[in-house]
Amino acid sequence: MKNKVSTARSGLLAGGNWIIDQVKIIDVYPQREQLANIRSQSQGTGGAPYNVLIDLAKMGADFPLFAAGLVGNDALGEEILEDCLKNKIDTRYLAVTSEAPTSYTDVMTEQGCGHRTFFHARGANALWSGKDLPFAKTKARIFHLGYLLLLDALDEPDDKFGTKAARLLAAAQAAGLKTSVDVVSEDSDRFAKIVNPALKHVDYCILNEIEAGKTTGFKIRQANGRLDTVALRHAAGALLQQGVREVVVIHFPEGGFARTRKGEDVWQPSLKLPANYIQGTAGAGDAFCAGTLFGLHEGWELQRCLLVGVCAAAASLAHATCTQGMKSLNSCLALAKKYGLRPKFEVAE
Repeated sequence: MKNKVSTARSGLLAGGNWIIDQVKIIDVYPQREQLANIRSQSQGTGGAPYNVLIDLAKMGADFPLFAAGLVGNDALGEEILEDCLKNKIDTRYLAVTSEAPTSYTDVMTEQGCGHRTFFHARGANALWSGKDLPFAKTKARIFHLGYLLLLDALDEPDDKFGTKAARLLAAAQAAGLKTSVDVVSEDSDRFAKIVNPALKHVDYCILNEIEAGKTTGFKIRQANGRLDTVALRHAAGALLQQGVREVVVIHFPEGGFARTRKGEDVWQPSLKLPANYIQGTAGAGDAFCAGTLFGLHEGWELQRCLLVGVCAAAASLAHATCTQGMKSLNSCLALAKKYGLRPKFEVAE
């Protein structure tokens, strides 16, 4: 799939959750009232727009990067603004409030396997509605919004559009931007009520297999851990039927899958990484998203978009934080040559 891109617009405007992650490497995840040892601690970026924009900056994207959202009038908020400035991310739409603190997450990452558990404080993100975004004035080509289900003001119902997020995405499309969404992985039954209304106003839907399954009702991961590729394709088709305009991309540890509105299916295995390479998985999904959006913005073939996505995810896995492992685009792609790709997973007919 060769995308037609508008020459009048350039750049990615990313809005939503701005979070500071406090990442703690623990020896084991404890049972209630039991003890776990913290082996090391680090601080990093968190939230869809923050991670995606920093990843794109580190990959060397030469198009404008715009931040949108809300941080607290505090030390963590100042760190986010300074980090954006250092990475040449435009913060004109990233506001500061005294009504709530900057959001943060304690990320408990299990040593060895990289499994992580999140303890999240919503903070200022819960107040952000995006209603002041001047879509008609911005020159950005893509508006990326995330995470649905974790933005209280945008998850609220709307009489006309279903949710406030759907209204915001519709406004972006009406102004000529392409829209993209990401969703948080949560154990709830809210997906259909909050995610589905937004899909009617989305051009690029990028989810993991858990989120895609919960949104559509398909069980993509079997009880034995095996990926059900038939259910995966059905879920992608269902997301398109719910309104996604151009392409649905579903990522998972084994790789990525995309289905276009025209019915084109593209599969991409992930990298064959040694076990001791993986230091943390917290940022892999957003890194995959950043790589895929990089390609969609530039109009690359869909296969290349997914390849960049899995290579960016592999770079992210090398560090416990979400974005400190990210490399230049060429260095990310070099990881595929160094480690090779997984054997193609079985695609059931």
